Amino acid sequence: MRWLTFLLCLVPAAFCSNFPWEEVQVTEKETSNYPDIAFGKAKGAKYTGPRCKVAPGDAGWPSTEDWDRFNRTLGGVLLKPVPPGASCYPGPHQDAEKCNYLLTWARTSRFYSDDPLTVLTEWPQGSTCSVSRFPVIGNCTQGGYPVYVVNATTVRHIQLAVNFARNRHLRLLVKNAGHDFNGRSTGFGALSIWTHHLKDFEYLPRHTVGPYTGRVVRVSAGIETWELKNYMNKYGFTTGVPGGETVGAYGGWIAGGGHHALSSVYGHGADSILSFQVVTADGRYRSVTPDKNADLFFAMLGGGGGTYGVLTSAIVRVYPPTPVTTFKLEFHVRPPSNTTNTLPTIHDIETFWAGVWLYQSFAREICDVGGTHYSYVRKQSNTSYTFDVRFELPHLSPAQISTLLSPLYTRLATDLGIPVNLTIPPATVPNNSSAQPPRTGTGAGPGNTYFASRLFPRANWDNATIYNATFAAIRATVEDGGFTFHGVNFWTPLSVAGYPGTHNSIAQHWREAIMHADVFDDGFRALGGGTMAQMTADEFYERHKMLENVMDGIRGVTPRGGAYVNEADVLEPEWQRTFFGERYVKLVRVKRERDPWGLFWAVTTPGSERWRVVEERGLPTQNGRLCLTGVE
Repeated sequence: MRWLTFLLCLVPAAFCSNFPWEEVQVTEKETSNYPDIAFGKAKGAKYTGPRCKVAPGDAGWPSTEDWDRFNRTLGGVLLKPVPPGASCYPGPHQDAEKCNYLLTWARTSRFYSDDPLTVLTEWPQGSTCSVSRFPVIGNCTQGGYPVYVVNATTVRHIQLAVNFARNRHLRLLVKNAGHDFNGRSTGFGALSIWTHHLKDFEYLPRHTVGPYTGRVVRVSAGIETWELKNYMNKYGFTTGVPGGETVGAYGGWIAGGGHHALSSVYGHGADSILSFQVVTADGRYRSVTPDKNADLFFAMLGGGGGTYGVLTSAIVRVYPPTPVTTFKLEFHVRPPSNTTNTLPTIHDIETFWAGVWLYQSFAREICDVGGTHYSYVRKQSNTSYTFDVRFELPHLSPAQISTLLSPLYTRLATDLGIPVNLTIPPATVPNNSSAQPPRTGTGAGPGNTYFASRLFPRANWDNATIYNATFAAIRATVEDGGFTFHGVNFWTPLSVAGYPGTHNSIAQHWREAIMHADVFDDGFRALGGGTMAQMTADEFYERHKMLENVMDGIRGVTPRGGAYVNEADVLEPEWQRTFFGERYVKLVRVKRERDPWGLFWAVTTPGSERWRVVEERGLPTQNGRLCLTGVE
């Protein structure tokens, strides 16, 4: 019957719940003589393995023969890759030509996006093999990179990896595109499932899930933003996508909620997921809707990535092509002697902050018409600051935009003397313009960003006293702390999210927020060259106290706020409430019922308190063994 379904799915006019590669699955018969790949039974199960997940050098680590057999069963897709940076270090993998390519051209290509190990924030791995110019200081080690990677192109590959890791008590990771700020795709001694090559797509003009009937797309887990935009061009639709061109849309992004440029119009990314397919910790392949396996639908859409299972594909609600008017407002404050700056410039710091205050005071009006705006406030020196914001306004005519923003621009220019003018460009359909050349998804490369984040409740804008206190905390973050403040303003109550957003686990503090803000610690990158490998624990935690101090000020004025689990401080205090709010208790219950073995583990996700990474230097990286804590 499975092969009949497989053949039917090859017929263009037929609709099937699975892509053909999802029909390629493990059978009970083949597991009978191979216990390492046997399915699990979650009900009543408990973790019975060693105190720490099995790692290289342990007696329980699979032998070479074990790995060879596993690879044969997989059909030869098991990889044992070395970090790309190894080409720059003395040893068997040293390659001056490749090292030079990494230093000069790799960031303008698909190299890092298509590498099975690379994660685009290095420090969680331990920065143990950074790309460096000759002569290199130190050695290259695997560090927090996984030892083996399953290059998954069928559901069978994923099932085999899940079952093998569970039965052999290995640490298991899931990696999609590598956009991971906190280390959920890295882990010492791990086996990794790489979903990067799951790229199938299908456009369905009419499909029904629950009360919804309309246009949808069926997408594989490995599809990136740039690929999805190309499909938007081809088929004439819009849907929410991550901001980065090479971010995987249907993995960790929707698992954290998935804010995007059209959130104020269509809700967050997770709000548009109508159904999905997943391999759970017992190795079983399941279909998930708001009514079928509803606990997984709830948990996997907003409840944190790498936690409940491996998503293979999804049915996504889509919308008509959406015209958006995009433009910037920016002004700087510089010393009077500065004559090289060509942007709107003022020479008084108080006037600068008054302008930023005025801009933020318009947040509600802009979001209430479906707008989203992205702002940055940076301190260059004690006498030099910069501010810029990009407005993205869908469905508005030039006259409507003028009515909306003229009061802001007039007050900036007339009341404050900031020389700005409102110039409204033509609206475009940025995701759907046939005039645009096809995107290619090039340009991603590793970095070392460290930051914290906060969701600011809309209610803080409804009271003048509270708003002024909120703005004072923002100002202190930049002026006193020296951090960069990045605000993303949107408004996504359940009335905007609609169906099926009412069935997911996006926390209430997301629904009440008018701004998600990141506080970037640029000094972290300067400390020790921006790599954990060159820091001591004392140096890191001393620097972290500075970030924690400014965040305490922000938390103090946003007691009903939270934070975005995908963009946050890995050391966020009370992260359970901050990331998941009132949803946390239910999320932990789903986790324990679906994964009693603790197979899927990712830092600061529901139920993760049961395990911790033992890092030798005491740094918050994934370069250490994953061990039980005794917390149940």
